[in-house]
Amino acid sequence: MVTEKQERYFSDWKKREEIAELMLPIIGRLYRDRGVVITIYDRKLVHQSTIDILRAHRFARQILENELSVRDTMPVLEAVAKLELAPARIDIGKLTVRFQAQAGNLDIDAFVRQELKDVNTGSKPLLTEPRDVVLYGFGRIGRLLARILIDQTGGGEKLRLRAAVVRKGSEDDLMKRASLLRRDSIHGPYNGTIKVDKEENAIIANGNLIHIIYSDDPATVDYAKYGISNAILIDNTGKWRDREGLGKHLKSGGISQVILTAPGKGDVPNIVYGVNNELLTADEQIFSAASCTTNAIVPVLKVINDRFSIVEGHVETCHSYTNDQNLIDNYHKKSRRGRGAPLNMVITETGAAKAVAKALPELSGKLTGNAIRVPTPNVSLAILSLNLGQETSVEEVNRVLRDASLEGPLHEQIDYTNSPDAVSSDFVGSGYACVVDSCATIVQGKRCNLYVWYDNENGYSCQVVKMVDYLAGLKLPVLPK
Repeated sequence: MVTEKQERYFSDWKKREEIAELMLPIIGRLYRDRGVVITIYDRKLVHQSTIDILRAHRFARQILENELSVRDTMPVLEAVAKLELAPARIDIGKLTVRFQAQAGNLDIDAFVRQELKDVNTGSKPLLTEPRDVVLYGFGRIGRLLARILIDQTGGGEKLRLRAAVVRKGSEDDLMKRASLLRRDSIHGPYNGTIKVDKEENAIIANGNLIHIIYSDDPATVDYAKYGISNAILIDNTGKWRDREGLGKHLKSGGISQVILTAPGKGDVPNIVYGVNNELLTADEQIFSAASCTTNAIVPVLKVINDRFSIVEGHVETCHSYTNDQNLIDNYHKKSRRGRGAPLNMVITETGAAKAVAKALPELSGKLTGNAIRVPTPNVSLAILSLNLGQETSVEEVNRVLRDASLEGPLHEQIDYTNSPDAVSSDFVGSGYACVVDSCATIVQGKRCNLYVWYDNENGYSCQVVKMVDYLAGLKLPVLPK
């Protein structure tokens, strides 16, 4: 027998599901026609399902500690859709909370129009023509970059992934590359359609034609043959890490800027996007996106140092195994990495602590670091053991980090969870540089231990794409301010 409460819960679910379904076409049109990305507390709703939309509302409720329903956000979304907007990233969750707080002083259309007046200027693309992007290498990071870049193609006026340069592996190389893009043991199947064009030696992903170019030497690639010009190239091979080696990409023509997905050497600027963007200048051609661990810890360290001042500390990372290690015991030029990665915890080194100083010079010489490779294929954990310049509490530290994840200048880099049952697999697919585990925070006087999760593949790749967007002039205004 169905009870009254059961019926009430189910009726409420069906109504919320119906509203979320009605949101989908509005979100899609705003994205394709106007370049507007709709979010709820930084969770993108573009290309999401009905259930994903409802989950995003649930996440916001957990962090805000009050109810946020599609019943509240739908009228806000409808008001947004009435405007003639320029490309922007609009958070309907934050708009809804602000609208409720103003307690009826303005009706919803007037309120939204006021909050979005800076971009209510008519639909117009940010770029006069699409900017070409080339991937040099098509491994773990390369394929995730491809997925992200294709996903944000929008109406086609932004970035265009034009090619991936690889060494030919076999006669059926093209089919194998397409298959690896289509299927991923960690991140799941590709959310779209993929086919191959053998005549062009290309992969067609959601209508994007991506040439697979075979080469062992970046200086010999004829990009003009493929109509590629003024491209941003992302080198995810790690083969060259200094200015001389990475400069080879610039000699073939067609490439105007290079981003390395590894720590750069010498005078190559190491960028942690969101922290030291001032180094992303038009007169520089070669950049490094640092490492996944550096991207994970620097945003949190900056927030904590700005508020409490870090005297000294140690960073220990429990990092998922990588292709650099052996599956079973075999020779390896580095100590311990020859032992079977899926079977052991392996103590190894990390340069992330020293690399922090390149993004945050004020922490130079204050941090030490080490790493333990653990038998999981993705998602890592950084443990920050810090001595602070003042006494504090768990509640204050968590409040500062929570606020940084919601409203601060690093809200696109820092995520926050208060789940007491969170484990590493929960963060597979996270698009943030890091996720603060507030339930694990330990504070005793001036001593503080923070536990920071990060998807060392996808979270890092999202940081790299943010760099590409910035260099291309695709930094969307984020509203409400």
